[in-house]
Amino acid sequence: MFFIEARRILVVILGSFLIAVSLNFFLIAANVYASGFAGAAQLIASVFQDFLHIDVTTGILLFLLNIPVLILGWFKVGKGFTIYSILSVIFATLFLEILPVMSFSDDIMLNAAAGGVIGGAGVGLSLKYGASTGGMDIVAMILSRLNDKPIGIYFLLLNAVVILMAGILYEPENALYTMLALYVTTLVIDAIHTSDQKVTALIVTHKVEELQHAIHNEMIRGITIIPVKGAYTGEEKSMLYLVLTRYELYDLELIVTEVDPDAFTNIIQTSGIFGFFRQEGKKIDDIQQTQ
Repeated sequence: MFFIEARRILVVILGSFLIAVSLNFFLIAANVYASGFAGAAQLIASVFQDFLHIDVTTGILLFLLNIPVLILGWFKVGKGFTIYSILSVIFATLFLEILPVMSFSDDIMLNAAAGGVIGGAGVGLSLKYGASTGGMDIVAMILSRLNDKPIGIYFLLLNAVVILMAGILYEPENALYTMLALYVTTLVIDAIHTSDQKVTALIVTHKVEELQHAIHNEMIRGITIIPVKGAYTGEEKSMLYLVLTRYELYDLELIVTEVDPDAFTNIIQTSGIFGFFRQEGKKIDDIQQTQ
C-alpha cells in the first residue's frame, strides 16, 4: 500500500509540473489561456498587469482561487480525493513560481497546441491516479452530485467565460487560439484517462459482502449483486454491478485489490444512465440494492 500511495504522489507531482510547463513555457507568453481555474488565474493575472499595473503571478492566483474550493471539497467530495488535490495545487503553484515565463516559438498556434498537449497530459495523469488539479474538478463534482447533471457542462461554462473575456479584453484571435488549446487539452485528457464522466464496473468475486461494505464505506454507490457461474470451472461466484464517476476509478481499484486480489473487474464506458444516481444527501438505505 505504501508503494501504491508513493506512486500516486509522484504522479500528482509530475502532473503539476507538466501543467506549470504548459503555462510558463507556452500559454502565458502567447496570451493563450488554459482550461478551468488555471485559465481563470491567467486571465486575472493579465488583467491585473495590463489594466491595473499590479504584478501578481498566475501561480499565486491559482493557489488563492483554490483555497475555498479545496475547503468545500474536503467536506463535500471526500478527504482522500481532496488531499491529493491539495498536493496538486501546492506543487503546481510551486512550479509556476520556480519556472521562468518564456516562449520557445513566436507562433501562437504552436504555443496553443503544445501547451494544450502538455497541460492535458498533466491533468489526465492526475485523474488517472485518483487525484485532480483542484479548482473546477471539485466544483463540477459537487454540482453534479447536487443535480446529477453531466460534469462536462460545468467545465464548458467556466471555459466559455474565460474564452469570452479573452476575446473582449484582448484580441478576438486570442479567444480562438484559446479554443484550440482547450480542444487539444480535452483530447489528451480523454486519451490518457477516459472521455466518459461515468463508467460501469462489473466485479466478479468470492468476497461479495466484504467488497460491498468496503465500496459503500468509501463512495456510497448503489450496487446490484448478481449470482454468476464460471463457464470453464463451474465455480459459483457473485458479480457486483455499479456505476461510478471516472474520478473514483482509482479508489475502486485500490479497494478491490485490497479486499480480493483475485477478483475479476471489467470497466465499461457509460454514455448515459436513466434513474437514480447518487445525489447529495442520499444515504445508503435510500439506494435500492438487488441481491
